[in-house]
Amino acid sequence: MTEHITGDPVVDKPASTALDTQPVRSGLQFQPRVRAGIQLQISERRLLLMLGDAVATVCAVFIGLMVWSVVAREPFNAAFVLSRAAWFAVLPPMWFFLASANDFYNLRVTARRGQSMIRLLFIEMQLVVVYLIIFFLAGRDELPRLFILYYAILSFVLIALWRLTRPYLIGWTASRRRALVVGDGPTADSIQQAIAEEAADDYLVVGVIGSSEDHGAPRSQLGTGRDLPRLVKSKNISELIIAYDSTLPADVFQGILGCYEQGVAIVPMPILYEQITGRVPIEHVGQAHWAVVLPLEGNSLSLRIYLFLKRLMDMALALAGLACFGLLLIPLAIVMKLDSPGPLFFTQERTGRGGKVFKIVKLRSMIPDAEKHTGPQWATEDDPRITRVGKLLRKSRLDEVPQLINVLRGDMSIVGPRPERPVFVEQLSEQIPFYRTRLLVTPGLTGWAQVRYRYGNTAEDALKKLQYDLYYIRHRSLTLDVLIMFRTLGRVLSMAGT
Repeated sequence: MTEHITGDPVVDKPASTALDTQPVRSGLQFQPRVRAGIQLQISERRLLLMLGDAVATVCAVFIGLMVWSVVAREPFNAAFVLSRAAWFAVLPPMWFFLASANDFYNLRVTARRGQSMIRLLFIEMQLVVVYLIIFFLAGRDELPRLFILYYAILSFVLIALWRLTRPYLIGWTASRRRALVVGDGPTADSIQQAIAEEAADDYLVVGVIGSSEDHGAPRSQLGTGRDLPRLVKSKNISELIIAYDSTLPADVFQGILGCYEQGVAIVPMPILYEQITGRVPIEHVGQAHWAVVLPLEGNSLSLRIYLFLKRLMDMALALAGLACFGLLLIPLAIVMKLDSPGPLFFTQERTGRGGKVFKIVKLRSMIPDAEKHTGPQWATEDDPRITRVGKLLRKSRLDEVPQLINVLRGDMSIVGPRPERPVFVEQLSEQIPFYRTRLLVTPGLTGWAQVRYRYGNTAEDALKKLQYDLYYIRHRSLTLDVLIMFRTLGRVLSMAGT
């Protein structure tokens, strides 16, 4: 995308490039001016996508009812629509839930049209499957047979048209948000990498600003703090990303204040990183931003209501899950005994909320006394200690189901950070800052890290998972819990366990 300016042209880089290195020339006659335009924030872009999808899903219901009337040879009038108005309250919310569960509003997905269309097709297929399950469980002739097919086809076509044509229908949605990174170092590098990998179609990092007080040679900087107000005007910057972990240098602080007076948005790097990736960048959280690792709400009334409802949901699901598991227990016991001698269950110490140690219950997936000679260690890919049946149990996550007993006891929840062994908690707490923040909440059978990241067996993997866990702790809600459970079910059905 080329922007028309007076003076030298400024050409936006391709989506895979996050940094605009266009130099700023001295002299008024050579000063480039970028065309002004609306540059939407991340949340605004997501909201626009959701609004367009909402209109498309409602229209799909309306047109689907019209097709229904034609096929049924009934007059399409207000009475026909009103008698079936409940579908407007059922199908669009169901579609949005499936879309959220399939990461349809992930910036990386929305930026790739082909991948977005494939994801949309999966959502429509899941919608039909869910409807068919309800259809066969319902009484005879209580639900229409073909209406869901009309809706699925129409919603796919309308949402696909919206997603593919929105840059042309509303030109300013194609304009990336122009930003300057204020800071020069690993923190600045991390946010630029995150933007390039996750939000290249939504953000354009025009350049990096340092300080006249910084020691060492600047790296690809457009200027220093005192240049900020001038660069914001000339480069049409709408946002400054603050990538300093500690106190701001004097010239940078004054430059930021000058930009704020011009209406430029100021965002700390950890906050933007969290919005883009769904993770908290704890390795870049210094004294200036340490609060971003803490929950958004303290001991509020809404939090207490959430915890009460969450506990009710935990108990109901745990009882139902254990009842279903009881039907599989005898066949599993026979197969496990034939495959490997040893007990059916085993217990292991884990660290729960507030550092309290408790014992989880699992189906045995390893040989007896697997750590007798090695001591505690993480399981690895193709671990020789895992039995043949154990591999299947881990793939299907059936080995975790007995932990529903821990859920009933209150040691665990259905959703939360996975509880770790005490010895590993001590090790990781020394290696990773804020690791013990995971202990603020009740651990879970599944969690945000489990549905967003692969199985990990190193300290680096633990860091990545902690970033996701802290995001969950900050944003936990019943909606997010249900979303995680739904995505966990998808991983179980696809045998994506370890």
